[in-house]
Amino acid sequence: MLRQRGPATASMLAERLGESSGATSYHLRQLAAHGFVEDAPEQNKGRERWWRAVDRGVGFDEELLDHPDPAVRGAADLFLHEVATSHGRELSTWLATRGDWSEEWSHAGDMSDFTLRLTPGSARELVEKMHELIESYSAREAPADDPTAEQVRIHTHAFPHVSD
Repeated sequence: MLRQRGPATASMLAERLGESSGATSYHLRQLAAHGFVEDAPEQNKGRERWWRAVDRGVGFDEELLDHPDPAVRGAADLFLHEVATSHGRELSTWLATRGDWSEEWSHAGDMSDFTLRLTPGSARELVEKMHELIESYSAREAPADDPTAEQVRIHTHAFPHVSD
């Protein structure tokens, strides 16, 4: 929520998520202890404590899928499935609300797929180059006061596919 909607207080997050502010405060402190979120002091007003995401995207350490502890492997697998579900939900929401956006934004999105025959090394190289390209756009981000700019979500998926 902080990565997608920006800084917020525990109370704001509690309202958005349908949770108690005590629960969101606890989880924010836990996330902060592990380096996922941090204070956003420039937002603080009075006694409110604002939080922001440390990173703007999610990466995954594939080595967790080969961890010797089956509980770690299970948690890693569950995490990946939750990310995939979230991506599907975000894409479905975009498709359902596409008519609410300007014509320009309605035609600015993409939902493509490609099938290539690659080696594991070539696939890894492709993914790294896609990530580099996406990161290069962070230096070109529109100013916060640009009324034509919106947050844009980018999902990438690259995986082997059984062919007949």
